[in-house]
Amino acid sequence: MSVAVETFGFFIAALGLLMLGVTLPNSYWRVSTVHGNVITTNTIFENLWHSCATDSLGVYNCWEFPSMLALSGYIQACRALMITAILLGFLGLFLGTVGLRCTNIGGTVLSRKAKLAATAGALHILAGCCGMVAITWYAFNITKDFFDPLYPGTKYELGPALYLGWSASLLAILGGVCLSSSCFCGPDDDPTASTSRPYKASALRSAGLTARLPPTATDEADSSFGKYGKNAYV
Repeated sequence: MSVAVETFGFFIAALGLLMLGVTLPNSYWRVSTVHGNVITTNTIFENLWHSCATDSLGVYNCWEFPSMLALSGYIQACRALMITAILLGFLGLFLGTVGLRCTNIGGTVLSRKAKLAATAGALHILAGCCGMVAITWYAFNITKDFFDPLYPGTKYELGPALYLGWSASLLAILGGVCLSSSCFCGPDDDPTASTSRPYKASALRSAGLTARLPPTATDEADSSFGKYGKNAYV
């Protein structure tokens, strides 16, 4: 696997993590719709933590949700998934920094670095999946209430934070896939194996040359002396 692909995956995953961190506190997860309203005096926008209202003059007030237990179940689940995604992303970012082959952090053994990079890629994939599930679940509830003609409450539309979250999740998954391909690093890429081969080849070559050398004059004399014995020269 190319080092450029691994480095590209690391930076793409880091960008996805940054975008997930921006998505979580963004206030525009859902925005009240003007569809079917003749006169609109204010606009309501919410996220996982608070709700805000603004009027035509640009004055807005925000208030946090008073009780976590009073919230809908999907909002609590989306909170947990988004926080989990960010924590997994930070852990994957740390392991990816150690596992990059273009760095000397954590040693230079490529097999160990490949395992760390593959683990970091798997963590980024999990982070992207958690973010994708949270964003999609939240968007599903918005669209379900919007198209329900019997829904008595305020209807909302998808806010820009959801599109940012979808993009962040896709980038995290893409970067994780590029990092996970480090586990396919072959043994030919190991520097220890490549440095040990010339010595073995030279040893074999020297042994072959020794076997092909002709016998010397001393060896011939010794063999002749052993063939005729001492009485032959008397």
